[in-house]
Amino acid sequence: MSPKLNSHQLRALDPTQAKSLQTKLKRNPLVLVLENIVDTYNIGSFFRLADALAVTKIYLPPCAVTPPNLKIHRASVGTWKLVDWEQYTDIKSCLSSLHASGYTSYAVELDPKATSYLKTKYKFPAALVLGSESLGISTDTRKLCHHLVEIPQWGFNQSLNVLVAGALVGYKILENKS
Repeated sequence: MSPKLNSHQLRALDPTQAKSLQTKLKRNPLVLVLENIVDTYNIGSFFRLADALAVTKIYLPPCAVTPPNLKIHRASVGTWKLVDWEQYTDIKSCLSSLHASGYTSYAVELDPKATSYLKTKYKFPAALVLGSESLGISTDTRKLCHHLVEIPQWGFNQSLNVLVAGALVGYKILENKS
């Protein structure tokens, strides 16, 4: 079991200590791939989610600000030091590389071809692809992904905050891990 650190301890964590802690945590066979998500607070929050899910890695889009960054540090409460991350140059290459490594990709998007995230059978290792709140996941990226999953929306708003959507689907994926 990994040690549980509060927000003050996480923010103050020395990068050398963080690397040491990283090696002690058993990672889940899940990665997060962010497309066109550029808000630094969202990115920081995704680091926090990535740590909570113990993902293998988070892939950041080429247009995103990357750590170390004060806003990312604040939003992530320092968890950016505990999660492996990479900034990809283009999403097609990123997904192709993941697919070649055996990952099954799941894009979260409202789409006529999407199935409910609650009814989807997930395979591992898994790549969870999330798009920006204003643009969603591009049509080209949707075509590259193995599966499209959606979170039902019963109100007027057509989407949830991208982090909330990522958390719902991420936890559901790991619930199905054997």
